[in-house]
Amino acid sequence: MNVLIDNREVFLEGFKNTGILFIFSAFFSLILGTIVAGMRVSPAPAMRAAGTFYVNAVRNTPLTLILAFFALGYPKLGLPDINFMNAAIIGLSLYTATYVSEAIRSGINTVSVGQSEAARAIGLPFMQTLSLIVLPQAFRSVVPPLFSVFIALLKNTTVAAGFSVIEAGSIRSTLSDLGEPLLPGLLWVALIFVVLVLGILSPLQRYLEKKWRVAR
Repeated sequence: MNVLIDNREVFLEGFKNTGILFIFSAFFSLILGTIVAGMRVSPAPAMRAAGTFYVNAVRNTPLTLILAFFALGYPKLGLPDINFMNAAIIGLSLYTATYVSEAIRSGINTVSVGQSEAARAIGLPFMQTLSLIVLPQAFRSVVPPLFSVFIALLKNTTVAAGFSVIEAGSIRSTLSDLGEPLLPGLLWVALIFVVLVLGILSPLQRYLEKKWRVAR
């Protein structure tokens, strides 16, 4: 307990930045993943090919390599500078969006084909059919896999510690520099992650599942 109390500023700063990374990355990956899922079920072959290429290319690239590109390769492209925190958010969003896309696409496939056909019969174009009819139903069925993706994202934020982002993954090195025992510090970090998952994300998942199950 002394390690946590004596270094509470270190833990607070680390988990505050972890929260920032998680919230923004989850938001952007949900938007991008939904767009890519729509591309994957599009009637246009070029859109399907582009969505499939993005998912296969990024999902099969290690997250560490993606973050390394934004931390080390991006500055050499002559593009506007971004700080390490924003670079980590971009990398995590691009990577997580591939898993979000596949989760949403599986939900789209659960929606009856007859509903899409009925929408086309009354003259709705593909985008309106997708946004007004298919996606609202698809999201109801993909709450568990989506939250599994976001739980993985929460844990993946620790990879950013290797690229000068001060978050929960960097607490170990900070405690080492302060001469604190590492094992108690690591156990506290692990415990706080368990609390975040079991105390926040899991109850939120159950709430959304219950709410949307009743809405049906």
